[in-house]
Amino acid sequence: MRTPTRRAVLGAGIAVAGGGLLAACSGSGMDHSGHDAKPSAGPAGYVSPDGKEVAAAEAERRPGPVRKVQLTATPTRLDLGGRTVGSWAYGDELPGKEVRVTAGDTLALTLANHLPQPTSIHWHGLALRNDMDGTPGLSRQPIKAGASFEYRFAAPHPGTYWFHPHSGVQQDRGLYAPLIVEDPKEPLKYDREWVVVLDDWVDGVEGSTPEAVLAELGKGMGGMDHDGMDHGGMDMGGSGGMDRGGHAMSQMSMTTKNAPSPKPSGPSRMMMGATSDLLGGDAGDVAYPYYLVNGRTADAPQTFRAKPGDRIRIRLINAGGDTAFRVALGGHRMTVTHTDGFPVEHAETDALLLGMGERYDVLVTAKDGVFPLTALAEGKKQSAMALLRTGGGASPTPSTRPKELSGKLLQAGQLTADGSVRLKSGKADRTVKLKLTGSMAKYDWAINGKKYDPAQRYPVRAGERVRLSFVNRTTMWHPMHLHGHTFALPGGGPRKDTAIVLPGQNLDVDFDADNPGLWMIHCHNVYHAESGMMTVLGYRK
Repeated sequence: MRTPTRRAVLGAGIAVAGGGLLAACSGSGMDHSGHDAKPSAGPAGYVSPDGKEVAAAEAERRPGPVRKVQLTATPTRLDLGGRTVGSWAYGDELPGKEVRVTAGDTLALTLANHLPQPTSIHWHGLALRNDMDGTPGLSRQPIKAGASFEYRFAAPHPGTYWFHPHSGVQQDRGLYAPLIVEDPKEPLKYDREWVVVLDDWVDGVEGSTPEAVLAELGKGMGGMDHDGMDHGGMDMGGSGGMDRGGHAMSQMSMTTKNAPSPKPSGPSRMMMGATSDLLGGDAGDVAYPYYLVNGRTADAPQTFRAKPGDRIRIRLINAGGDTAFRVALGGHRMTVTHTDGFPVEHAETDALLLGMGERYDVLVTAKDGVFPLTALAEGKKQSAMALLRTGGGASPTPSTRPKELSGKLLQAGQLTADGSVRLKSGKADRTVKLKLTGSMAKYDWAINGKKYDPAQRYPVRAGERVRLSFVNRTTMWHPMHLHGHTFALPGGGPRKDTAIVLPGQNLDVDFDADNPGLWMIHCHNVYHAESGMMTVLGYRK
């Protein structure tokens, strides 16, 4: 189990109301009178998120015993390990308190929104009922400030998942937590379990907020001479952050066209010169001041204790906004057993690369001593760290770089799905081509040249084998995420819900259309998504 990382509430919460792509929608969750928020209406001819088809799919999951959880989203003070910041979080913990259920259970989680703006919860990786997916303005209206809402759905598949808002750039605050769905017939044998959540952190540091970062990025290179190119700027109008009165704004929310530009907040966070061969060149857009493992910097790492010889299951989750992490456990090899919740044929490695939103489960046999679990921010030259301690010895320093980081490294495309979950061979009934477009110069990220519009749908029909053909002609890598389903990588590859598409590359993935509703496909770089690299897959009636 994850060692608790409870943070004391050290002071009054921040009073910053940031922007959000969909946070301006006017609906609410279950308010104090018990009124439920209804899903948004959309173009005719598509399955409604609360339609009979969705209810029928949920009934087929045979929802089991109810597991009730109470959760509060609130402004708070968080201790990152000697550095205290104001942010938003679930309670007073970072990550939020782990939610753990058994496959087949019904999760009934009530979120009380104590934030100064609407929020939501997306259950990342779960094949759940569409009206509980937490995508404001599409599958459900957001939960208003001061209101609460009960998310209630069956959790059919065991695995490592997590949850976070789908409202603007709120995810790049402290609003995230693990969701572990246990297998009642668990085939793996291990003595201990360690849930490890990786993050990049900017909120509350020297006045920075994710909304201010989005506003800065949204201006593009702004005439800077970079690599010999003169890039034009971009009128920010209502793009993220706050207006001068502190009201939430968004580039694509329902604000007025004449809204003032966001008020600058904190130093520049635009990253220049971060490169990675693994990521095909440019490693990221944001220069984060801190990188975290389970809410702690490398200066004050979490310590996980075990005995020599213990077999440990480590569940790795990348909850970052703009950072891929290269992860290794010093002195140990890892056996990969799962990715994105689904089992793979076991494979040994020294290190793993996790894009934003990806998860991996590994097994290690603990040696005697103290060892760094290092998460290197790929291409950004900084790292986060936690410690595995099974005996005596001095703790590694924050700058420790175990040799395993430069050893054998596995990525998803090198893995093979376990036979129990391998997608049956078959020809695609439908191909949806998704060209990833945009540039750092203008920060005009989009899909097929179109910025996100909830009324835009790529149609599919229940029962079809669907191929998503990602075509990346940008100079950036994009971790692409599909809601409500898992797809298969080519050639018997693993079942995934998030996959890295490298610059200049194509990636075709297949899935069976077996979960009706309206589902997002988007880049899991939160700043790319909020700038427009999202679209909708819609089931036809």
